[in-house]
Amino acid sequence: MADKVIKCKDCGKDFIFTEGEQAFYKEKGFENEPVRCPECRKQRKAQRTNTRR
Repeated sequence: MADKVIKCKDCGKDFIFTEGEQAFYKEKGFENEPVRCPECRKQRKAQRTNTRR
């Protein structure tokens, strides 16, 4: 496995999906690669948390 460069579907910035992250996803049984960069994932998670209160 090698690092992959993926374009974030929200902000359009390129981010790196590292070998370690790929191994983690595989270990957890995740079939899809991330589509958002870490910053956008963090923002999205915060929005979901705030709307549930």
